[in-house]
Amino acid sequence: FEEGALVEPLSVAIHACRRAEVKMGCRIFICGAGTIGLMNLLVAKAMGAAQVVICDLLSERLKMAKEMGADYTLKVEKETAEEMGQKVKAALGFMPDITIECTGAEICMQAGIYATRSGGVLALVGLGHEFANFPILHAIIREVDIRGVFKYCNTWPTAIDMLASKRIDVKPLVTHRFALKEALKAFETSKKGVGIKVMLKCDPNHLGQ
Repeated sequence: FEEGALVEPLSVAIHACRRAEVKMGCRIFICGAGTIGLMNLLVAKAMGAAQVVICDLLSERLKMAKEMGADYTLKVEKETAEEMGQKVKAALGFMPDITIECTGAEICMQAGIYATRSGGVLALVGLGHEFANFPILHAIIREVDIRGVFKYCNTWPTAIDMLASKRIDVKPLVTHRFALKEALKAFETSKKGVGIKVMLKCDPNHLGQ
């Protein structure tokens, strides 16, 4: 049942990777190691990505990203967008072919443009404010394609197949489980940003599953 509950965020990642045209051997930078960022990590690896670097503010999330297959992790401190782009290049040894932005934060969208190689793709998955400042000249001069990603389209069968075939393992993303009577505590845990996915269980006998 837990894997079934994760079909929706997995579908978002499948759609994002398709929009970004992830393929065998490509190098990827993922902004954000929350549920969607980690799902994109799993899907990108399953689609043949050679190397993935992922960044986040929280060390615990980066530790999980490493355990789930990230080649490199970067903790966001107080860098500028340009400095983050340089850190990505230093980690990989070159600029990534694709950046998948999963936070919606303006500085991460900016970093995506600075980080992505000329002729590469920046896929915007995270939903932020209606308006944002972009170093658009950098994208134009270096021909970085900026592609929007909104939820998913015709991805559920693929998501279900990937789970059924054990091609990817999403179980580690469920970090907290609560009985239905503890719903308030579950929502408070999620609000604090503790863990990754918080599950509410209707059957208290299944809390450990």
